[in-house]
Amino acid sequence: MACAKDAATFRTILCSLLLLSLSCDCMAAELNQAQAALLQVNTSWEAARKIPQTLFGLFFEEINHAGAGGIWAELVSNRGFEAGGQNTPSNIDPWTIIGNESSIYVKTERASCFSKNIIALRMEVLCDECPAGSVGIYNPGFWGMNIEEGKTYKLVMYIRSMEPVELTASLTCSDGLQNMASADIVDNNVSDWRKIELQLVAQGTCRTSRLELTTSKRGVIWIDQVSLLPSDTYKGHGFRKELIHMLMDLRPQFLRFPGGCFVEGNWLRNAFRWRETIGPWEERPGHYGDVWNYWTDDGLGYYEFLQLAEDLGAEPIWVFNAGISHRDEVDTTTLRPFVEDILNSLEFARGSAESTWGSVRAAMGHSERFPLKYVAIGNEDCYKQLYQGNYLKFYDAIQEAYPDIQIISNCDGSSKPLDHPADLYDFHVYSNATFIFLMKDKFTRTSRTGPKVFVSEYAVTDPRDAGNGSLLASLSEAAFLIGLEKNSDIVHMASYAPLFVNDNDRFWSPDAIVFNSWQQYGTPSYWMQTFFRESSGSVIHPVRLASSYSSSLEASAITWKDNEDMFLRIKIVNFGPHAVNLTISASGLQAGVDTARSTVTILTSSDLLDENSFSDPNKVVPVSSGLPSAGEKMQALLVPYSLTSFDLALDQYRELIAEM
Repeated sequence: MACAKDAATFRTILCSLLLLSLSCDCMAAELNQAQAALLQVNTSWEAARKIPQTLFGLFFEEINHAGAGGIWAELVSNRGFEAGGQNTPSNIDPWTIIGNESSIYVKTERASCFSKNIIALRMEVLCDECPAGSVGIYNPGFWGMNIEEGKTYKLVMYIRSMEPVELTASLTCSDGLQNMASADIVDNNVSDWRKIELQLVAQGTCRTSRLELTTSKRGVIWIDQVSLLPSDTYKGHGFRKELIHMLMDLRPQFLRFPGGCFVEGNWLRNAFRWRETIGPWEERPGHYGDVWNYWTDDGLGYYEFLQLAEDLGAEPIWVFNAGISHRDEVDTTTLRPFVEDILNSLEFARGSAESTWGSVRAAMGHSERFPLKYVAIGNEDCYKQLYQGNYLKFYDAIQEAYPDIQIISNCDGSSKPLDHPADLYDFHVYSNATFIFLMKDKFTRTSRTGPKVFVSEYAVTDPRDAGNGSLLASLSEAAFLIGLEKNSDIVHMASYAPLFVNDNDRFWSPDAIVFNSWQQYGTPSYWMQTFFRESSGSVIHPVRLASSYSSSLEASAITWKDNEDMFLRIKIVNFGPHAVNLTISASGLQAGVDTARSTVTILTSSDLLDENSFSDPNKVVPVSSGLPSAGEKMQALLVPYSLTSFDLALDQYRELIAEM
């Protein structure tokens, strides 16, 4: 039971929360014109409800070069010359010759020593006295390699020649004039394929660099499987550190991978095949993602996704192909090989190091099992003719072999019950800002019995509202997430989509994180998600909004803990053009408030369509401040089109921490 002093402290704190994007000169006028609203919060522990630990997480899809040329730090594009498939001549783009046709001739041949990717490049140097700077080939990576002074880059490649080789590997700027690093390869015994490993230390910085392999010696050299990785990847696991840090800052509770439509393919022959993405990188054949229209070498494969989930401290959610693509399907009667393949994928993740597939994982460096507890059978396939039959084949087999695994159906159970067994069902929503804002009440009307909800893809996508990522879109999505918090008794997981976009390949926009070879920034939708990173596993309190303007407002209140400290967080979205003079009434408070440790954070901007960019990455970002001195009224001025969070540090909840 709260003492009178605690209640007075709470009133004193809240009265001062005048959140100003307004100047002091217009404060009085704004207060007079502001809409009035009352927010009632029942903070008693008895009325609180636990939010699932898994509520907010990440969905990663290989789209927009999110992985290849993105979080996967491999700098060489088409490293095995396989992008054209096993046909010869094969597509070697973006590899390009240095010199002219009179001095060098290149072609692809089925000459590799690797059985799963048999294409190799044959480079014939025709000149006896080659031009200054030699001749050869270069690779610009994914729209230019970011090479930074003082950093080390590991080059691995395979070569073969009937004669002694004199080859130089260099990192140069895009014009070929600035040389940041180089090393000579002189070898008299390369009649059989030989693995070359070099450490290149950059003596300069160029954001649009390329890897050059050159020689001035006449002859023929076969080259294959060329890899260049920076030495400082995240935990040494091959991930681009600055992008992973942005993910870590969201504190994700799960990672759904690898798609999306990427899992299906337009045709099954181009779908993601987990077995072809494990083992030594040189043996991975890669594949063409025919939905998003680019080649991936699959260095970022099934194992790496499991590793990434572990690095993030997130539950892995493996989305596998259900024998269905956009244009073809495997008949249920002949599905058994697909089912066995998925059971093998589960053994790879969860089997002992002595099991058939667990031993493959252990050989890759991870003897411990991955804690894979969730699988999704297909992606957006419910309407397909054979989905129901295929789904049940996978479901029955997985339940028998791994009864603890939670199985996710593609079919929407929010409007009517599913006609098949599932632990969760997948729900996707993309629309305009107004529609997404109104979706905040969607799951209030959903049955509380049956499978739980996984909102694995949500975003405002109407270009008139969203652009490349606007404030308006983020506020609409924030209201939607508050609605998910309130309905987290039935909604157990939610993730934004898409997560990443390489600025050079904006196939889908908007996205949460934008990057190029050396820069990155979060869109307002990314920053909006930081307001929810403490929600998973916290407790939610009942709130009630009373106002003639309440149709433009959405609010929630949670109690969350940080180590040994506890905070009451009140989040409010003002989705309208008017300021709101908000009165906050709290009942049942069982703690005092520590003003010094309390903060207020606001996400807003001068224009509701404002976006972030490389030139202005912090145009729309949260701004936090301490709580100012106060009087006795519990009021806060909410500016138009804003998301506001009050984090009130609580003094006397320590004995309740163990209950969370």
